[in-house]
Amino acid sequence: MNPTFDWNDLRPFLAVARTGKLTIAAKRLKVDHTTVSRRIQALETALNATLFERGPQGYALTEIGQRLLGAAESMETMAMGVQNEIAGADLDLTGAVRIGAPDGFGSYFLAPKICDLCRSHPGLEIDLVAMPRMFSLSKREADIAIGLSRPTEGRLRSRKLTDYRLGLYASPEYLERRGPITHKDQLKEHRLVGYIEDLIFSPELNYVPQIGKELRPQLRSTNLIAQMHATSTGAGICILPCFMADNQENLVPVLREEVNFMRTFWLIYHADLQGFARIRAAVDFIVEKVTRERKVFLPEA
Repeated sequence: MNPTFDWNDLRPFLAVARTGKLTIAAKRLKVDHTTVSRRIQALETALNATLFERGPQGYALTEIGQRLLGAAESMETMAMGVQNEIAGADLDLTGAVRIGAPDGFGSYFLAPKICDLCRSHPGLEIDLVAMPRMFSLSKREADIAIGLSRPTEGRLRSRKLTDYRLGLYASPEYLERRGPITHKDQLKEHRLVGYIEDLIFSPELNYVPQIGKELRPQLRSTNLIAQMHATSTGAGICILPCFMADNQENLVPVLREEVNFMRTFWLIYHADLQGFARIRAAVDFIVEKVTRERKVFLPEA
């Protein structure tokens, strides 16, 4: 007879399914990785099924594991809903909220303001993950994500935060050394700073070919903040969001009327979380801050 199925073993199952790694799953659960491994084995024994393919790259779900994933996520959502309903009786919001955002928005706009959310709701635990990457809400990499495009698949809810303007910038020192730039045809004679093409995490960031097909950055980084700092010290000319670059003393706009781009920030969260008070509080906070400072994102060209 197989051992009795233990509901608690679904938590490590979900953590491994979402991360693909025992060690990372263990850190999320705040237990030892051997404990996670033991509980996964116990779950497989109880169900008489192999849930993961083990390999050098980590753990990958089998077909049966994929079937269990959907059921386990539904149970997780139900459990979280019960917890939220009970906790909702309290006036103070508690719990963790993880916000994933591009490095520029997360570091330069949201981070300086996040203390207001912490003061308003001291029981909240806020994780601000400001990185140049896409966040998988289905894998619970974030509760709320700021994206550059509206999702078209999955059980996700989204709303437009704001359009934002980008333009070319250089340091005064660079322009003094290399001379003024009065037309975009001159850009082929200058050093460009930009993204590493094969590591661009979103097609909305592939700006340079839209200026000129022959143009290619000579200094490249996956990180927007690194690009901005390199540009401010005279490394070259870079396309940067105005809400970041306009506040930098060592950056001035170049060809502002001739070369400018418009992109959009979207606020995205999983449909299963829309009723949670802590998620609503964080969503409302971000929307309010962006709405109040709309002109920062859309300066006059």
